[in-house]
Amino acid sequence: MSLIAEAPRTASRAEPAAAARAAAGTAADPSGAGSAHAGEFLTFRLGAEEYGIDILRVQEIRSYEQPTRIANVPEFIKGVVNLRGVIVPIVDLRLKLGCPSAEYNTFTVVVVLNVRGRVVGAVVDSVSDVLELQKDQVKPAPSLHSSVDSSFITGIGTVKNGQGDNESERMLILMDIEALMSSADMGLMN
Repeated sequence: MSLIAEAPRTASRAEPAAAARAAAGTAADPSGAGSAHAGEFLTFRLGAEEYGIDILRVQEIRSYEQPTRIANVPEFIKGVVNLRGVIVPIVDLRLKLGCPSAEYNTFTVVVVLNVRGRVVGAVVDSVSDVLELQKDQVKPAPSLHSSVDSSFITGIGTVKNGQGDNESERMLILMDIEALMSSADMGLMN
């Protein structure tokens, strides 16, 4: 039995945009290897780090509300909420990714995602903004030791802040949220 609800069977706003991106040549690697690509990303914070996910996976952003706990689920699955009649599991990405646990405050939000036709919520510390990254701003994901699961990291994005002498560069960890949410250890997908 799956904890995750299927998305309503209406036309997704992501489908036409994905087709347009594919036509423009900026679509993800069709082999599914998770290579980095240019595009628009929703950026959010988990602890001190900033992450980016494909904006086309985002359905909405909601303030955090205490979910109803489900027995015998992993600690990172906080429970479920009723979102306009759809029961949605809530995953705390801080716990899932081993980030230092922060308290839930007014900045804590749930990013509601549409992953493989299903709806799931991801708790993050805060949402930053939506950024468009060009190919030259995205570098491949670093190679890590085989004991570290980094299969959901698609690349590292770099964004310049400020101008002149005050210019700095911030790095975004770009992740394939679909790969992360549909991994076997999450237990959310069939």
